[in-house]
Amino acid sequence: MGFISVYTSTLKRYVDFKGRSNRAEFWTFILINSIISAILMKLVGFASPMAGQVVSGIFSLFVLMPTIGVSVRRMHDLGKGGGWVCITFVPIIGAIWFLILCASKGEEAENRFGAPVA
Repeated sequence: MGFISVYTSTLKRYVDFKGRSNRAEFWTFILINSIISAILMKLVGFASPMAGQVVSGIFSLFVLMPTIGVSVRRMHDLGKGGGWVCITFVPIIGAIWFLILCASKGEEAENRFGAPVA
């Protein structure tokens, strides 16, 4: 699967909080969102820096639910409940811990959230 197909399939599953997402799916989605946001900020920012930030913010709101969905599925791949996404609300250490979890290898065997994604 290519980057764009992984991205679009993740967008299509935007309200799917069941199942699992492997590291490749999660990080591809996050990387492409970051690239799109930066491009929007730069392109629209030529007219006005404030407009670039507004357009980038609107894009971020557009992909908020898919980001939460893929994050919950990533936690499921680790065998953890979706509530672990809320650890990012803990100042500083929460975001670092969440990044460490997202970078960790998922469970290879089937867990309570289903079979691993191939």
